[in-house]
Parts: sequence; C-alpha cells; structure tokens
Amino acid sequence: MLNGTGRMEKAGLGVAICVGDRSSALTQAEAVLGEYRQTIMKYLNWLMEESGRIDELKNIYVVRGGDFINEKVIGTLSSILSTSLPNPEKPIIAYATVAEEDMVKVSARTLDALTSKGLDLGEIMRVAAERFDGKGGGHDIAAGAQVPLENVEAFVELVNELVKNWMEKIEVKS
Repeated sequence: MLNGTGRMEKAGLGVAICVGDRSSALTQAEAVLGEYRQTIMKYLNWLMEESGRIDELKNIYVVRGGDFINEKVIGTLSSILSTSLPNPEKPIIAYATVAEEDMVKVSARTLDALTSKGLDLGEIMRVAAERFDGKGGGHDIAAGAQVPLENVEAFVELVNELVKNWMEKIEVKS
C-alpha cells in the first residue's frame, strides 16, 4: 500500500496510515491501491498487445516504455516481467522517459540463478550510465540508472555488451 500510494503521487495517504489514521485515509489508500494495480495491468496489457514491445537482444531483454509508461512504475514492471521471460538466463532492462528532464529512467532486473553465478547488474548499470553522462547503480539482482534521452539506444547496446562480457567471465570461472 505504501509503494502504491507513493507511486500514484499520494504519499501523504501512506504516511497518514503509518502514523495511525485507519479511517478515511485507509479507505482512500485502498482506492489508490486499486488504481495502482489497474495502471500496472494497463502497461502489462500494452506490452502484450504487440510482439516486439519486449525486445530480445543477444544478452538482455529490453522494454522501451518511452513516454507511454510512467517512469514511477518502470521498476515494478521490470520486476514482474523478470520472472516470466522465456529465457531466464537473460536480464531485463526497461526504461521510461522523464520528459521534463530529457532523461530516461532505467530499471534492470535478473533472477537469483544469474546473481548466484556472479552477475552484478548494479555494477553494469553504474559503468554503462557513467559512460553516457548518467548515474547508475544498485544491487546485483535489481539496479537502475538515469541517462540522457539522446543516449538511450547506445546505453542499451553497451548494457547488452557488458552483460555478455560478464557472462563470459562467469563461464570461464565455472
């Protein structure tokens, strides 16, 4: 509920519940949570409507949410999608435009099967973002970045290459 109220720009409702308001704030927050779930379903349906909206590259999957997907829920979508991809040996990156900043917000996810072998998405996001005047980082399993909109496709290609290089190092160690 806290996540949903925050992502739907109603963080005050979540705070009110945390400090003990279980009356009108709880009722309103439940409604916001319903809206949040509908929003996620809208984006998932959009992704499934046409083939190619989840693009499979050689080493990663990519969701180009552009200005259709709200950047505040791109992490949630990438988390959901990461568990249902055809090839669990490939991470997913998803991005959405932050229009007022001419940036994209990128969310990367993978599964324990890859992180237990040594893949570190946080490091990959940091290196790739810094190469394109952005910022990135996070955990081995869940990471993110912000990069200038003009550099997003080059960033995606670099992430694809960095994942390949990382996986090759992992295979050599095995």
